Amino acid sequence: MLFLELKHLPILPLRGMVAFPGSGISFDIIRERSQKALDAAREDDHYIFIVTQKNPMKEYPKEKDVYRIGTVARIKQTIRLAGGVTRVVVEGESRARLEEFNPDGNYLTGTVSLIPEDEEEPATYLTDQAFLRAVENTFEQYLKFGHKVNRELIHESLQKGGIGSVADTIAANSDLRFEQKQKILEATDPYDRMETLIEVLHQETQILEIAKKISDQVKKQMDKNQREYYLREELKVIQKELGDEDGIGAEIRAYREKLEKLNFSEEIREKLEKEIGRLEKLPSTTPDSAVIRNYLDQVFALPWQTQTEETLELTSAEAILERDHYGLEKVKERVLEHLAVHIMTKGKTNSIICLVGPPGTGKTSIAKSVAEALNRKYVRISLGGIHDEADIRGHRKTYIGAMPGRIMEAVRQAGTKNPLILLDEIDKMGQDYKGDPSAALLEVLDREQNFAFRDHYLEVPFDLSGVMFFMTANTLSTIPAPLLDRIEIIELSGYTSEEKFEIAKRYLLPKQLEKQGLSKTQVWVEEPVLRMLIAHYTREAGVRKLESEIESLLRKAAKKLLCEQKKRITVTAKNLESYLGKQKYHFEPMGDRDEVGVVRGLAWTQVGGDTLSVEVNVMPGSGKVELTGKLGEVMKESAMTAVSYIRSQSDALELESDFYKEKDLHIHVPEGAVPKDGPSAGITIATAVASALTNRPVRCDIAMTGEITLRGRVLPIGGLKEKSLAAYRAGIRTVIFPEKNVPDLEEIPENIREEIEFVPVNSAEKVLQVALK
Repeated sequence: MLFLELKHLPILPLRGMVAFPGSGISFDIIRERSQKALDAAREDDHYIFIVTQKNPMKEYPKEKDVYRIGTVARIKQTIRLAGGVTRVVVEGESRARLEEFNPDGNYLTGTVSLIPEDEEEPATYLTDQAFLRAVENTFEQYLKFGHKVNRELIHESLQKGGIGSVADTIAANSDLRFEQKQKILEATDPYDRMETLIEVLHQETQILEIAKKISDQVKKQMDKNQREYYLREELKVIQKELGDEDGIGAEIRAYREKLEKLNFSEEIREKLEKEIGRLEKLPSTTPDSAVIRNYLDQVFALPWQTQTEETLELTSAEAILERDHYGLEKVKERVLEHLAVHIMTKGKTNSIICLVGPPGTGKTSIAKSVAEALNRKYVRISLGGIHDEADIRGHRKTYIGAMPGRIMEAVRQAGTKNPLILLDEIDKMGQDYKGDPSAALLEVLDREQNFAFRDHYLEVPFDLSGVMFFMTANTLSTIPAPLLDRIEIIELSGYTSEEKFEIAKRYLLPKQLEKQGLSKTQVWVEEPVLRMLIAHYTREAGVRKLESEIESLLRKAAKKLLCEQKKRITVTAKNLESYLGKQKYHFEPMGDRDEVGVVRGLAWTQVGGDTLSVEVNVMPGSGKVELTGKLGEVMKESAMTAVSYIRSQSDALELESDFYKEKDLHIHVPEGAVPKDGPSAGITIATAVASALTNRPVRCDIAMTGEITLRGRVLPIGGLKEKSLAAYRAGIRTVIFPEKNVPDLEEIPENIREEIEFVPVNSAEKVLQVALK
């Protein structure tokens, strides 16, 4: 024992090191205060108290910054090195506790008390041997991970030393953290000290074992990558020697470079890595390599991260729609409402617009204008005649000539993941044994599903949630109900003659002049010519045929300019026939006199409204009713309903009660080659029958439309606007229509409402009162 009572010693704080009794330790001193503490100890009895700092970064430690348990050591040797550094070798002699800490002065000092080694006898000899064997085995496992120690010193300690000294020797010679060593130093009981050492060594062994596994895996991967690198470099040299420097190897490198540049999900990356690996192993001349190459080209051609920046300005969209489209006020208003919601929700709206109307009414051009307003790429997909689900989802690439579906092809064509895609003519899709394409469209259009749309050819998910879909159709009757349920309908009716005139004047004529290489100074088309083209050379709800006629007119004018060496040609109403031939359509005008059994009805067709006459003759006979004029089943039933109603009103009409037994009725609708159907001619037929039976004439300036029931009620009909336009063109100024269609009057142009008297009716009795004289 060095001293029995408290002793005042210089204190030397160590950073990241722990001194143990019975073991030597070497360290360098740099700090001035530590140097002075060393000098003071050398001048006295060469004893110094060595304690470990809790924070090695602390330059000037205080009492709270050092551990209380340390080691009293004797200075064995000091060597002065360059730069004011002193190398010190000390020998630890005994544990000690810091009782009092004195930070004042030129160096640290303190009062310490020795901690004697516990001299109690062990429980048994076997217990000592068990501890020694346990620590020996644990230490051997620890040394397997490459730690270099003085094995002879450890072996000698195990043979001669006690439990406590063995623990101190092993701890001092192990590469443990200073916190772990301090924990062992503070264990004053030899058996506790040994248990602590075994526990620390076991934990370190486990950590080192896991670290070695990780290191081995990293090294294995590095070796694999290095091997692949060397093999690829050798392959490059071989290909260069064979003259195939830009062959399959260059392709593989290009594919891998693209794969690294794109931020794919793990699923897509694994799929593409697998396909690239297969391509790399296959000879370039095999059919499978061509299939894989085509597949990779298709995948990498898609805009996975490319998208255009939207322009979210409603005023700009409104200006573009007004610029490109004349009329269609309600349609443009509905589209702007849709865009307003799109802007407010930042593109998260689920509604999909479907523009429904006759051909040539501007459905496609509205979609183009919306794409321009939003600064989105525009792509049109024609769905007319499609009857295979694979046209939407694509063919599986195992089939010869397989390709992605039309949706993914449109996205690739757009070059951006947020285009506006127009699904044109969805009402003309079919279905057969190959599947239902409309069912495949359900996933495409549903934002809850299309964020991970899987094309059968691509076999990887693609996000379609950024795509804006528009649709067009001519009729809703052929669109499947589940698809119809997912779309918002905007109906476009036909243009009025005045609207067609303005469209031709503002858009069609200038467009075709430019297309034919002409100017207004070379060919001048007078305004009456445009009105004649509308009235007598076209019969349509839209303006497509009108544009075709204008194009034909300008072609013939261009030919005349060149052949006759003229500088200017003026097309007038008088010389129009010399360019386009005789008039093709003659609109039947209003009759000039009232007739018995003849009533003007109003009809809706695919090309807009039209008028049709219903004629009834009464002849002696046996009560037969003859229907002619190529009438459909619905129209025939409507005619029979009208006849039954008139029979029920024989008293009111002052007819003989058994007139139907002695007279035959022949109901005919002229233009017999043209199919006709629908219930809206009910009141027209009833009026014609009543006129023929009562011999009362029908007003020639009147037209009517409405479905009739057996009780004489008049039911609402569709297409009132188009029918009213037809009546206006025919010179009719009174229109009888169902009372329940009164709200539809708002859709009729104001100038036509001012010139036509609209008479709403709810019963056939009122119809007869107005129509019959």
